[in-house]
Amino acid sequence: MADLTRNTIVDFLDRLESARDCGVTTRNQRLVAIHSFVRFVQKQSPENLFEFQKILNIPDKKCAKTVVPFLTGEEMRILLSMPDPSTQKGMRNMVLMAVLYDSAARVQEIIDLKVKDLRLDKPSVITLHGKGQKTRHVPITEKTKNLLESYLRCSPGNNGVSNGEQYVFVNQRKQQLTRWGISYIIDKYVDLASQHEGFEVRFPVTPHVFRHSKSVHLLQSGVNLIYIKHFLGHNDCSTTQIYAKADTETRRKALEAAYIDILPTSELPDWSDDKNLMEYLSSLSR
Repeated sequence: MADLTRNTIVDFLDRLESARDCGVTTRNQRLVAIHSFVRFVQKQSPENLFEFQKILNIPDKKCAKTVVPFLTGEEMRILLSMPDPSTQKGMRNMVLMAVLYDSAARVQEIIDLKVKDLRLDKPSVITLHGKGQKTRHVPITEKTKNLLESYLRCSPGNNGVSNGEQYVFVNQRKQQLTRWGISYIIDKYVDLASQHEGFEVRFPVTPHVFRHSKSVHLLQSGVNLIYIKHFLGHNDCSTTQIYAKADTETRRKALEAAYIDILPTSELPDWSDDKNLMEYLSSLSR
């Protein structure tokens, strides 16, 4: 325990950034783990309590908050129109991106999605299995439901979705898609979409950008943040508020709606006709 000091921990955290090129978020995550360990150890070694308290007082490092990246409605429409649904792989990729956007699912939730998690009768709902073994039921639109039905109907024997226990989205070997595989699919169509007018994206489009985009679009449509919180599976509303900060268009409209016109509308008087005033003003410049 002699080596477990405040200076040692600070040196370790600094080295994460300088030598291993880790970001501030990673640094802070490591500090959280260290704090948890120290809280446990201090019960076993009360003689080192003073040094442990100094470690527990090491603060998180502040970092600049980045703007949440998202696609506009038109950009998302262009991207979703890129796959060729006349081919089996193109159909899968189109449905994959449509479900990823419409459900605002995390990429792992899409990877783990099974046929039994789909309810395509009205109202159409998919069941997502999220972080911490939490399950949530997410409604999907009629168009997404129709795409899923077509996808499952036209390729049950080829892609391994013939029964409820099978994964919805699989590769050529009938195995679950991976995070890398889904990112590769998205990158492919982003490259195609970038050739179209109206698709002016200047940031990496990751699977999580689909989730961000759906959230911002819901907010722009007037959906309450509380509903969006449950839709996304967030525990805390403060996590969902990042989308309110990202959506400048809705903020602009809200400010315009709340604007009170207090400025005078009548024309200002022409003081140039007042000779005494003009002579006085002229004297000030002498």
